[in-house]
Parts: sequence; C-alpha cells; structure tokens
Amino acid sequence: MLPVDSMVTFLKVDDLGVSSTFYGELLGLELVLDQGGCLIYRLTDEAFLGVCERPGEVASNVIVTIVTDEVDQWHKKVELAGITTDGPPRDNGEYRIYHFFFNDPDGHSLEVQRFWDESWSSAIDVST
Repeated sequence: MLPVDSMVTFLKVDDLGVSSTFYGELLGLELVLDQGGCLIYRLTDEAFLGVCERPGEVASNVIVTIVTDEVDQWHKKVELAGITTDGPPRDNGEYRIYHFFFNDPDGHSLEVQRFWDESWSSAIDVST
C-alpha cells in the first residue's frame, strides 16, 4: 500500500460563517487552516474535516462519523449547544456499535459512535 499522511473529508456548505459557528464554536473543533472559501478542522492528529462554501451546490448523501469512547459526553455537548439529535445514544446490534446522529446546518449527517466490535481496534492498529 502506498503511504497516506492524513485524510481530509470536504463538505460543500451554503454559508461558511454558519458552518464556522457550528463546527468551531458549537462542536469545538480546532480550526487548522482557513483557505478563504474553505475551513479545515482537526478531528484527530491525521484526520480532518473541511467545509467549503458552495452556495446552491449542497446535496449530501455522506455520513461523517466521529469514532470515540466518549459517545455520551458528545451527546451531552451537542444537546447543550441546542443541536437536535435523533435521540439518545443507543446500541445497534447489527453493526455492533453505540451511536447517535445529528445534522449540520446544511443537512449533512453526522454520527458519533463507539465500536463494540473488537475487530475495529485490530483493523486500525498499524503498529502490528
């Protein structure tokens, strides 16, 4: 496999100011690069989320999933920020996860989840 240094997932948004407030202030993600029409936020050391202003071009069938052991804390943070979720975190037996969903201001689906499947830890462990 060829080396990959990091990953950025870009989403098209209608209003960069609204998205900046949502991702930077409400969710508390660290802004690492302001490119004028695009903002890039850090999710992990090597994974980033970018939002680019493209009015009228937003049509999303993407789910951005934040993987963390702190699902309940994320749910509390999102709800305290006044963001509507699809309900409290819950187990999903089919995928062996614990999760919940919410949407950004442009309707992009965001999920916060923890894997119950121990195969995930093995799959992402690059030290072996």
